[in-house]
Amino acid sequence: MTENFCVCQNFGVSQATPSSTTARRGRPPAANPPEQRVEAVERALSILDAFTAAEPRLALSELARRTGLYPSTLLRLAASLERCGHLARGEDGLFRLGPACLRLGMAYRDGFDLAAHIRPALSRLVEQTGETAAFYVREGRRRIVLFRQESARGIRHALAEGDALLLERGAAGRVLLAHAGGPPLRQGHALSLGERDPELAAIAAAVLGAGGRLLGALSISGPIGRFRGAARGTLVAAVTTEAARLSASFGAQA
Repeated sequence: MTENFCVCQNFGVSQATPSSTTARRGRPPAANPPEQRVEAVERALSILDAFTAAEPRLALSELARRTGLYPSTLLRLAASLERCGHLARGEDGLFRLGPACLRLGMAYRDGFDLAAHIRPALSRLVEQTGETAAFYVREGRRRIVLFRQESARGIRHALAEGDALLLERGAAGRVLLAHAGGPPLRQGHALSLGERDPELAAIAAAVLGAGGRLLGALSISGPIGRFRGAARGTLVAAVTTEAARLSASFGAQA
């Protein structure tokens, strides 16, 4: 079996111009104020961003709808992505992400060097609370599920590693914002009751490293009814205790 190597061309850097009202993106670049952009790269990445865990295989027509690219433009970019291993197309004509995406995803996660500490902590939280446990990091205006362990209960909050959620909603998002100049946390944790979903609740606390540097947010989540009354105090104690234990293991001062 031979290996295919991706050879990148120099597409140059363009200056963005006022946007068009058309829905398609085979058009002059949009911007205000001007910024440096590589249009071909942005269009190619929009193809990869169209896939989700729920819909990992997409037809050309659906990709065109989601990206706003003309099918002809999409096919040209898809051919380059296939050569680089970032995209694949089955015999049925459906597109899916290629193996290079998995490699990059694993490299992204491993770059944090947290798994050996975080995964056991998530297991302990699930065992103690019976709820889904997750560890979030911030990427821009989103929070990413870097690690998670789902509850064994029949009714639970289902999360997938790599999910990107809004930063402004949810307990974990408030923890991440609090350590970036946002509203401070009360009593060292955040509680979310129906913020992102009316039937969902979550409790989160910060995990810190040496010098007090924020590493991420440790969280549990589940049906809102299980986070009310006396049970809430037990859940808060489990999360904050585990977050403090993790912080100590990463060199944070008590």
